[in-house]
Amino acid sequence: MDLVPHLAIFRKLEEHKGCVNTVSFNADGDILVSGSDDRRVILWDWETGHAKLSFHSGHGNNVFQAKIIPYTEDRSIITCAADGQVRHAQILEGGKVETKLLAKHQGRAHKMAIEPGSPHIFYTCGEDGLVKHFDLRTGASTELFTCHSIHRMSDTQIVKLQAIAIDPKNPNLFAAAGSDEYARLYDIRKYKWDSSTDFGQPADYFCPLHLIGDKQVGITGLAFSDQSELLVSYNDEFIYLFTNDMGLGPNPAPSSPVSMASDADHSNVDTDVKVRPQVYKGHKNRLTVKGVSFGSKCEYVMSGSDCGRIFIWKKKDGELICVMEADKHVVNCIESHPHATVLASSGIETDIKIWTPNATESATIISRI
Repeated sequence: MDLVPHLAIFRKLEEHKGCVNTVSFNADGDILVSGSDDRRVILWDWETGHAKLSFHSGHGNNVFQAKIIPYTEDRSIITCAADGQVRHAQILEGGKVETKLLAKHQGRAHKMAIEPGSPHIFYTCGEDGLVKHFDLRTGASTELFTCHSIHRMSDTQIVKLQAIAIDPKNPNLFAAAGSDEYARLYDIRKYKWDSSTDFGQPADYFCPLHLIGDKQVGITGLAFSDQSELLVSYNDEFIYLFTNDMGLGPNPAPSSPVSMASDADHSNVDTDVKVRPQVYKGHKNRLTVKGVSFGSKCEYVMSGSDCGRIFIWKKKDGELICVMEADKHVVNCIESHPHATVLASSGIETDIKIWTPNATESATIISRI
């Protein structure tokens, strides 16, 4: 039985005093970590609704992301925030928490990506265009590069980065994106082999053809599937799924927008030898920085929306299978449980909603739109 269309609210987690900007499960899936505008980080037993631990992050502004480092007995947490800081929290005996500043971006730091299976290595990106590499064994951070626009008239312009993700199938590869139309793919081995080279040059670029040269769009969310597919969410536009053969190469030619109004409507048609990415439509992504994610063994694509709903599509064909009322205002985050058909969502409201197929509170389910 396909359980995803039967999701409904199982429980609401209520402890934060501000918008909840990040939710993330630990590797086992029994703990959910959250961060908020109230600058607090909370570890939840989501099944019982009990807050196991709540502590001040040490940040001076809204917490944008919080993640539990794997293989640390859930005692090591990294955070980034609107103050640009990247911090490391360690849970000591008796529940005492020590937080330490690791590095600081100039401008807001939106996202982090942990190297799969590593208890030490992670990356951050910020609105200063910087990608930083961290090794918790040394406590040191390395500034890998600053991301710049490729447009001829603005080649010195910094791309304000809002999303970063690591390919779980090949952790040497990671993608970063932000205030322009391109998702850029990098290979960390290039930096390791020869740090004197210009590592800021991506190995590949991804963008729907009709958005090339469009200065009105940007990217708010990235996610890799377990098959190295790259999911990209655009503000004021749609969500696209790229396979690795859809890249534009390491040196795409900047151009004006292509007059292909039907691009998004014919996502699987061959044009100029390149296969179009699968497209996912229906949500609205304009007001906030929204993430995007896969669900249930990467068979589904999920996003929040300005209308306060969760949208879930089939990954394979882009069919919208359900829309669920989740927030009175905006849903920003949806995270899938690592093993079970369980979701956590958050947004402008101060609570976190847990979704399961065996829920007591019914949600609005729309099979087709």
